[in-house]
Amino acid sequence: MQLNYNGLQDTAAWSRAGVKLPQHDWKAMCAETAENPIWVHFGAGNIFRIFIAGLQQRLLNQGVAKAGIIAVETFDSEVVEKIYVPHDSMTLAVSLNADGSIDKEVVASIAQGVVAAEPEGLDALRAIFRKPSLQMLSFTITEKGYALRDMKGVLTPVAAADIEAGPAAPKHAMGVVAALLLERYSAGAAPIAVVSMDNCSHNGEKLRAGVTEIAREWLRKGFVPAEYVAWLEDESQVSFPWSMIDKITPRPAEIVEKQLAALGIEDMAPIVTARHTYIAPFVNAEAPQYLVIEDRFPNGRPALEKAGVYMTNRDTVNMTERMKVTTCLNPLHTALAVYGCLLGYEKICDEMKDAELVTLIKRIGYDEGLPVVTDPGILSPKAFIDEVVEQRLPNPFMPDTPQRIACDTSQKVPIRFGETIKSYMADPSRDAASLSAIPLAIAGWLRYLLGVDDKGGEMAVSPDPMLAQLQAALASVALGKPESAEGKLDAILENPNLFGVSLIEAGLGDKVKGYFAELIAGPGAVRATLKKYLD
Repeated sequence: MQLNYNGLQDTAAWSRAGVKLPQHDWKAMCAETAENPIWVHFGAGNIFRIFIAGLQQRLLNQGVAKAGIIAVETFDSEVVEKIYVPHDSMTLAVSLNADGSIDKEVVASIAQGVVAAEPEGLDALRAIFRKPSLQMLSFTITEKGYALRDMKGVLTPVAAADIEAGPAAPKHAMGVVAALLLERYSAGAAPIAVVSMDNCSHNGEKLRAGVTEIAREWLRKGFVPAEYVAWLEDESQVSFPWSMIDKITPRPAEIVEKQLAALGIEDMAPIVTARHTYIAPFVNAEAPQYLVIEDRFPNGRPALEKAGVYMTNRDTVNMTERMKVTTCLNPLHTALAVYGCLLGYEKICDEMKDAELVTLIKRIGYDEGLPVVTDPGILSPKAFIDEVVEQRLPNPFMPDTPQRIACDTSQKVPIRFGETIKSYMADPSRDAASLSAIPLAIAGWLRYLLGVDDKGGEMAVSPDPMLAQLQAALASVALGKPESAEGKLDAILENPNLFGVSLIEAGLGDKVKGYFAELIAGPGAVRATLKKYLD
């Protein structure tokens, strides 16, 4: 059995393998998408392929949608070349259940994959954006995909180059979007919704800020008319809805690959691209998933509520997203990631058997986060965190790794920890300096940046756009020499770009420095520190 249109024709074989097939006409979907596109998505990776594309598949199967999604890759052309093209843009979606069973479905709602950085890809997208039928542009490009500036607030080289060169051939995702919206404006200015589905606070606001900054700079340099910028900034014409997304989607697991091969499904092996993307024709993920979207679509939208999406208002989205990202899941993940790497864990689920780490995340979530989080009304914060701690994180069939979760931590800590700290600072009845588990997690991240595990051995540190700068600041800090950290953390801790607030002003600087000194006391100090404060 091969994962492509021709390979799906032997429906009996797929049925014997327990794989659910699409219930819609794939060729008709592709033709309709080419003629009347409604949805373009930036970020052709795993969460899109199993979750977002899965939503449209449900609508296609129900007969309430005719067109599919056009997937755009802005970072890694090999994803399209080696995963999309050979498999007719189809994905074998594998849900990993806590009881050890797996559910398998072919998702065939993606009409094509496009590489935005290639001239022919950008030309194809320009043609698509001229179509009045296009209703929405969505994103799963990770938090760093929206950033135009580095930790010091300076434009990144690629963003600066896009601003200087204008809209002809942009490279940064925000520049590409600004150029495509310029094309749409020039072709009649049909309305459109631009929807971030990334796992970050106020994602629609971040997306809007990135796109409009590029556009305003282009206006200042004479590349675009003022009327275009006015149209772009008019949310009755170009809306930027906020959203909250939640689904843990780890790297493809070898055990899943072997199970699929045993069923006779061919060519499922993962690849690692030249840009270090780890991806396979299949995507494995946990079964639970949540998507809450602000319902502002000036040109109409797919019937997403019929696919299980909560369509609501901005306040509810904000409260739901804040609940998850600052309290119920993401800060717990980051704490497990950095300490898991330090302690030599290779799976998140194994960390959930570690008494100190479980105590740490429960204190972060239940004791320090829940008191300042607002109940959004559609999902209970207490029930959400219960599911995370009791079912999702301990799931032994979820092959998620602390090393994956530790990627880009500098981009995550302002929201995952900083927002809770700010809530304490803003409430006269609370004292941010009373927090203990969150600063212990932050100190653990700084200890992790040294690249030395708790045994004193060399430890790989996951990619992070701020890694070089942060490690340079900590370069003279040595394990076994707590005094070497004196004066080295202040510039980091007082940087609001890193934490969303100055930890010095929050009254947490000395606490983080104290924890850090204990964590670097010598081999075994990480475990000893956790035991001291969490037993």
